[in-house]
Amino acid sequence: MKEQVHGALGQMTDAERKVAHTFLANYPSSGLSTVAEFAGLAGTSAPTVLRFVSRLGFSGYPEFQRALRAEIQAELLSPLEKGDSSAARSLDGSALGAYFSRATANIQATLEAIPESEFEAACALLSDPKASCYTLGGRFSDAIARYMAAHLRIVRPNVRRFQDQTSTWDDQLLDVKAGDVVVLFDIRRYQRDLVHLSELLCERRARIVLITDSWLSPISRYAKVVLPCAIDSGRTWDSGVVLMALVEAIVDRVTHRDWDSARGRIQALEHIHWNKPPAAD
Repeated sequence: MKEQVHGALGQMTDAERKVAHTFLANYPSSGLSTVAEFAGLAGTSAPTVLRFVSRLGFSGYPEFQRALRAEIQAELLSPLEKGDSSAARSLDGSALGAYFSRATANIQATLEAIPESEFEAACALLSDPKASCYTLGGRFSDAIARYMAAHLRIVRPNVRRFQDQTSTWDDQLLDVKAGDVVVLFDIRRYQRDLVHLSELLCERRARIVLITDSWLSPISRYAKVVLPCAIDSGRTWDSGVVLMALVEAIVDRVTHRDWDSARGRIQALEHIHWNKPPAAD
């Protein structure tokens, strides 16, 4: 639903946008309160809240709240609650075929969900030669954050990763300057430590690019750019296929936004690689 709200902001009146921003900043509690309470929190009227709900395609406030509760339940699902993954088969009986079909559908859904302008905005931030770039992900997505940093480090300078120990993040924040770009990966069962880090990054006026899921991590309220991905495999484990595909698309675009600079760095790296002294016996 947060994705729906973000997508509809351009069509909302000023009063409806106040409701939308209140909903996003106080998700999900604002939407679970009464219409009057929601209106009071947003500083608008009850009819404005109902128009906001209607703008999202709901017939009324009860339907909006039912959808919100269902979304919250989906966000909190554990692998055990997603069912037995041994049952899925494609029409020809292939488990592999069924999984690849779902992955293909997720790629298409993500392509439709991310406006080209948002993708370009993320790539522009990551191409800024004056800004240092940092990446970090969650329990599983941090592997993709590492992959992204490894590629970006070749084509642009000043690429770093927040190290894994959360106890050292405060120390590493000392080097983050206003205008620096931080790519954060956070998908459902969102990590509170990443949300807290995003708050601190915002205080330091870093620009956050969030790569998240269709339900949108709470980090979205602090992010400059939000790129939502379809991750639901329909089985026990969420899928990282789209996250990886999106990262590769970003790396490719950043590489070719300033190809002369990237080419020079790649050539220098090749020279270093092929002119290393032989290892000692």
